[in-house]
Amino acid sequence: MAASEMEPRRYFEIRHVVGFAETSLMGNVYYAHYVGWQGLCREHFLRRHAPSVLDELAGGLSLATVRCSCDYLAELTAFDEVAIRMRLGEVRLNRVLMLFEYWRVRGSEEELVARGEQEIACLRRDGPRMVATPVPVALLEALEPYR
Repeated sequence: MAASEMEPRRYFEIRHVVGFAETSLMGNVYYAHYVGWQGLCREHFLRRHAPSVLDELAGGLSLATVRCSCDYLAELTAFDEVAIRMRLGEVRLNRVLMLFEYWRVRGSEEELVARGEQEIACLRRDGPRMVATPVPVALLEALEPYR
């Protein structure tokens, strides 16, 4: 087995405690919140590891979500603590695929409750239309350790 196969995969993580406002009448987390947490995780990653990309966003760069998904394995309920973990899936041309896992945390125990993906395209405005632009180097460098 190669050394890289023995090393644990690194991930960027945020923690969240579920509130009542995120649950349905049945008491479980409404499905759309998982996708929102993907965006929140991505934003925290940019803020912490690629702040220059935030400046580029103000200058016309767009990180457009072109595809997202989530597979639900178990339910979360109010006051569950959830660890949202993001890893780099792949980079192709002007697109980045990020992989997400959602873990319920109870003390030292963790349970995988969902998996998701989000693909973003890097674009810039050219008059009335958006055109593909390379992934910013700062973003590539920030994501590389999370491959």
